[in-house]
Amino acid sequence: MNHKKPKWIRVKLPIGKNYQKIKNLIKLNDLNTVCQSASCPNIGECWGKGVATFMILGNICTRSCRFCGIKKGRPKKLDREEPKKIAESIMTLKTKHVVLTSVNRDDLKDMGVSIWVETIKKIRNLNNSITIEALIPDFKGDKKIIEEIINIEPEIISHNVETVFRLTKKVRVQAKYNRSLEVLEYIKIKNHKIRTKTGIMLGLGETKEEIIDTMIDIKKSKVDILTIGQYLQPSSKHYPIYTFISPEMFQDLKKIGLKMGFLYVESGPLVRSSYHADKHVK
Repeated sequence: MNHKKPKWIRVKLPIGKNYQKIKNLIKLNDLNTVCQSASCPNIGECWGKGVATFMILGNICTRSCRFCGIKKGRPKKLDREEPKKIAESIMTLKTKHVVLTSVNRDDLKDMGVSIWVETIKKIRNLNNSITIEALIPDFKGDKKIIEEIINIEPEIISHNVETVFRLTKKVRVQAKYNRSLEVLEYIKIKNHKIRTKTGIMLGLGETKEEIIDTMIDIKKSKVDILTIGQYLQPSSKHYPIYTFISPEMFQDLKKIGLKMGFLYVESGPLVRSSYHADKHVK
C-alpha cells in the first residue's frame, strides 16, 4: 500500500465570496451538503463557482460503508421544513442546475422518498427552469419507491456503483453490486428520457481488468454518464488506500468509456459524482 499522496492530488483552497456565501447560507438554514459531510476535495473549486450538492434527510446515515466519511448511526428526527429551506437557498444562490443527494434512511418506512419528492417539487414551484440531478440511494431495490423518483422526472437520476464486484461487500457492506445495476437499469426502462449516471472509485485494490468489466456491466445497464475518481481515505478508521492511480490511467479509462458509448465520462484523480454535473444535463 502506498499512502503518500502524489503531486497530482492537489486541491484549491476554499476562498472567495461565493464560498463564504454558501457557507453562511448553509449555516443559517441548518442544511447539509455532501461537500462538507463527505469531505469532498473539490469543495473550494465548486463552492467558489457558487455550486453545492445539497444532502437531504439529515447528515447521519443508517449504513456503514467503509469508504464514506458521512456520520453513521441513529438519524435525528426529520426536518419537515428542509425541502422549503433547500428550495429557497437554491433561489438565493441563483443556481441553474442543482444536485440533490441524501443519506440512507433505512429506518423510515418509505426510506425518505417523500422528502425527496417534496424537495424537488418545492424547487420547481419556485423556478421550473432549474435542472435537477437526483443522486439517490438504492432504496433496497424497492421498485415502488424508485418509481416515485422516476415519476417526478429529475433530468438526471444517478446512483453510484462505487467499486468492482469483488470489493463491494468489503467496501459498501450493506449494498449489493447487482442491485445497484438493477436500480440504474430500471430507471431507464421506466423512462428512457431521464439520463442515468453512476460513479466508481479507484485505488481500493481493484485491477484494471476488473475496472473495465465493471464499466461493461454499467453500460449494459443502459447508463449514460460515468464518473471515475481516486478514493481518498476520510480517516485512518476507514477502508485503506491501496494505491494512487495515475492521471494517465484515468485518461485511458475515459477513452475506453467513450468508445463503449457513454455520453460523458468524467475521469480524473479528483473527480467526484457531482463534479462538472451541469455539463451532464446538456
